Amino acid sequence: MRISCVQMDMRLGAPEENFAHAAALLRQAAAAPERPDVLVLPETWNTGFFPAQDLADLADDDGRRVKAELGALAGELGVNLVAGSVANRRGSRVYNTSYVFDRQGRCVASYDKTHLFTPMHEDAAFACGDRLCSFQLDGVSCGIITCYDIRFPELTRSLALRGLDVLFVVAQWPDVRIGHLNCLAQARAIENQMFVAVCNSCGAADETQYGGNSAIIDPWGQVLCRAGGGEETVSAACDLAILQDIRNHINVFRDRKPELYQV
Repeated sequence: MRISCVQMDMRLGAPEENFAHAAALLRQAAAAPERPDVLVLPETWNTGFFPAQDLADLADDDGRRVKAELGALAGELGVNLVAGSVANRRGSRVYNTSYVFDRQGRCVASYDKTHLFTPMHEDAAFACGDRLCSFQLDGVSCGIITCYDIRFPELTRSLALRGLDVLFVVAQWPDVRIGHLNCLAQARAIENQMFVAVCNSCGAADETQYGGNSAIIDPWGQVLCRAGGGEETVSAACDLAILQDIRNHINVFRDRKPELYQV
């Protein structure tokens, strides 16, 4: 499975511009000589993270635009699309929602971010989700988490216990703490013996500079590719055949003691 992470610089509070820019970047990434099986976008690419004053007005309406435009694009390009996340209005609340599309453009999964970043008051602007998300792409067991979620190892382990092979992490992670994201992503890959694909944003929004460094990491923690700090697409082939050998060699799931982990 070849995964390409589209590290996008989006404009804060400008969904029209961001939709057009995302589509252009996805088309460019899909046309690469080594054609990807999966394309990935970052967190809240439709609005940026996040225009608090008019967020509800700028948010997608129950994912209708994302499903119509990006679902159609995935089908046109014949590629699986982990469409990052978008500010998404449902009823009177706004969620940080990820959508996943298969090669036919069908929406096969959605996920509302469960851990909202309280230091930036994300919890005052967004409602949190209440469920995990796993899905299949080309027969491969996958899952998705969003940005701050990666700091909670219980979440990724709960997904891993479903038999995941690939975890997608979509993010708007600031440059000042980019070392944390890099370490956490490698740790989640190693401890759960899975591939981890991180798609972060870049550029600036107000006073926050986002850190890029999108990466694809194998189950040994080896970084297969990593972006710099600017807008670019990074791509790597994930050899899923190595997973079983790694899990047999160090069988952490067999050796777990869940009876000791109750709080």
